[in-house]
Amino acid sequence: MKFHKTGASIFVPDGLAAEDAFRRVTHLGIGAHQDDLEIMAFHGIQKCFSSQELWFGAVVATDGAGSPRAGEYAAYSDADMAALRRREQEKAAVLGNYGALVQLNYASAEVKDVGTGRLKADLVKILKAVRPEVVYTHNPADKHDTHVAVVYAALAALRELEPDERPSTVYGCEVWRGLDWMDDEDKVPLDVGRREALSTGLLGVYDSQVEGGKRYDLATPGRRRANAVYFQSHATDEAGSLWFAMDLTPIVLDPTLDVGRYILGHVDRFRSSVEEKLRKYWIVTR
Repeated sequence: MKFHKTGASIFVPDGLAAEDAFRRVTHLGIGAHQDDLEIMAFHGIQKCFSSQELWFGAVVATDGAGSPRAGEYAAYSDADMAALRRREQEKAAVLGNYGALVQLNYASAEVKDVGTGRLKADLVKILKAVRPEVVYTHNPADKHDTHVAVVYAALAALRELEPDERPSTVYGCEVWRGLDWMDDEDKVPLDVGRREALSTGLLGVYDSQVEGGKRYDLATPGRRRANAVYFQSHATDEAGSLWFAMDLTPIVLDPTLDVGRYILGHVDRFRSSVEEKLRKYWIVTR
């Protein structure tokens, strides 16, 4: 399979031919950076880990060259960091028993230049080869520009598929903005409480980040536990760890649906729920 960027790669941990590896993938994660999927798509990783019928596939859009660095990694050049991040992602694929890993090797600036359509075209190729049942990607309300650009390309690619090629479920997951603000009826709580040791190992693979100044290994399980505890105020916890997602399936199944209106509908419902309580307990003046 040929992609737009020189240096784009396909890695299959168990050595299966790429075409066969793609065909077996049932749960596909599409992320902006190395480690994004281990943070936001662990629901799929844990579900597929020991299954013979379910396989997790990973697509990483960027080359990792712009990653923050400190400590022993402070002197690393962008090229050094990109090579290291690629190796770390491959180690995660081995540890997580992924069915296939694709690293598309775009610079972040290239991903954000959505008008070229190159990332979308690469994703269409992958999606047609895989035809996953479930897709995990970023959510359109994320605050990281590269994340938002990736989900834009992912949704555009999914909409180009024939109806029978589209996944049955598409999740837009939290990373650089939590989704706790969404109404409980709207958010999708993903139970990520199984295989904590696997999750710890996957996050620990990214030493360039953990030792380089970003403690994702602490923040990620912390958010998962906080989501579980604070999800329901009048009920005991049904899960020990939760990751919140936005259901993007309607956007994919109905290409005529306006994405902006759909996402801002969640924001409007949040605003309305806050306003309702303010009016109930305070006098709100306009």
